[in-house]
Amino acid sequence: MSNRPFESEIQNPYQSVPVIEVASTERATFIRKTYLHLALALAAFAGIETAILSIPNILEIVGNMLTVSKYSWLVVLGAFMLVSWVAERWAMSSTSKGMQYAGLFLYVTAQAIIFVPLMAVAVFVADATVLPNALLITGFLFTGLTLVVFTTRKDFSFMGGILKIGGLLAMGFIVASIVFGFSLGLLFSFVMVAFAGGAILYSTSNVLHHYHTEQYVAAALSLFAAVALLLWYVLRILLAFGRD
Repeated sequence: MSNRPFESEIQNPYQSVPVIEVASTERATFIRKTYLHLALALAAFAGIETAILSIPNILEIVGNMLTVSKYSWLVVLGAFMLVSWVAERWAMSSTSKGMQYAGLFLYVTAQAIIFVPLMAVAVFVADATVLPNALLITGFLFTGLTLVVFTTRKDFSFMGGILKIGGLLAMGFIVASIVFGFSLGLLFSFVMVAFAGGAILYSTSNVLHHYHTEQYVAAALSLFAAVALLLWYVLRILLAFGRD
């Protein structure tokens, strides 16, 4: 899961005109680059995840690591948030394209690692249809929300503050559930799917309205974060139904 979509605004170090104001050919090039990098990030995520899950006895290894203490997952989340913050800053670098790519790769790697427990259950424990269905649903929702933004060309940047507050509340519930040992349940997962949908609208809108044409790596990271968040909770819902 991700804290990346919670940001309230895009910090533009280039101090230049947004994509929506440049020539249509430049805008089309930026959009192509953004979604190409998103596709590459998704492919890298799949590759890293596959490599980790191919480690012998990975399910047992992960289970042992997370049961050392009830705070183990809290430590993992804290480390993930720190790495995400660093990766975001690197991806927004205005001086080094290499730093931007390093930020994207670091973030994808962090997401792949934090997904391991959930993916391990989906692959080795749950019904074989759970993971493909989760990927299909996530892809369908992402495509639909993307089309909404590109067809309406509406600026959803007003959602930034709402997402930031919602993200902080969600993180508070997650931390509380770990500390006090209660389950967040299906309702929370459905709410977070809606939240992730809002993050996709917001991030996609920023691709059109608020990035500079050289910020396609940062734009791809933002979209990837929203997609990963959506996949996380769709997968949790399907796993919960599978247990029932």
